Amino acid sequence: MIKPDFDAVIAIARRAGDAILEVYDGPAFDVETKDDESPLTAADRAAHGIIDRELQALTPEIPVLSEEGADVPYEERRQWPRFWLVDPLDGTKEFIKRNGEFTVNIALVEDGAPRWGVIHVPALATTYIGSVGEGAWRRSGDGDWERLAVRPPAGGHAVVKSRSHPTGELADYLEHIDVADEVPVGSSLKFCAVAEGRATLYPRFGPTMEWDTGAGHAIVEAAGGRVRLAEDETRPLQYNKPDLHNPFFIVSA
Repeated sequence: MIKPDFDAVIAIARRAGDAILEVYDGPAFDVETKDDESPLTAADRAAHGIIDRELQALTPEIPVLSEEGADVPYEERRQWPRFWLVDPLDGTKEFIKRNGEFTVNIALVEDGAPRWGVIHVPALATTYIGSVGEGAWRRSGDGDWERLAVRPPAGGHAVVKSRSHPTGELADYLEHIDVADEVPVGSSLKFCAVAEGRATLYPRFGPTMEWDTGAGHAIVEAAGGRVRLAEDETRPLQYNKPDLHNPFFIVSA
């Protein structure tokens, strides 16, 4: 695994976060609808421009696959041994609701697996990072980095539930789980809740794309958790597939 410059990538994520906050803290903003019916704002575009440009300058040998620039044919992508996987603004619905639970996600994927990730939370001035095999950390503002570790369930699971994407499949799954608490969270902060021990289980039975999960996947695994397919929990979630949609998956401590 290559060693990215942690500080440089974190700085890129934070600059993207600052651009997002300029829109978020400003007057009313326009919301467009993309072909897949998902929302798009000026903040998505601004963050994408910063991250794409600065990652290409930092590591010109590593291609970038971003939600706002995902039209790369699989015949080209399949040749990539590694690439940056980016969601410039994850949780656009949370951004529009102005509840603060939106993030900037940057992951380094190698051989189909996320190996390193950063999630920056602009509204909370908080950053999460993880390097698989080395560890995961969280930093609030300019404070010290705190090491993260998943916690095993005690007396039942603390289950992460999506604020914006409830499903019947999730309700069916939870009927067979000992649930002690529910943790409603938006965006990739659901992964962070497991990585930092606030939750022990995040079952996802709703639509996601690879850029929604790559950074969080790396952080959870770096913190000692795992991300597996819902249909076969011996198999990890894979990346750089011909179809960038994810199957249903389970994040656990």
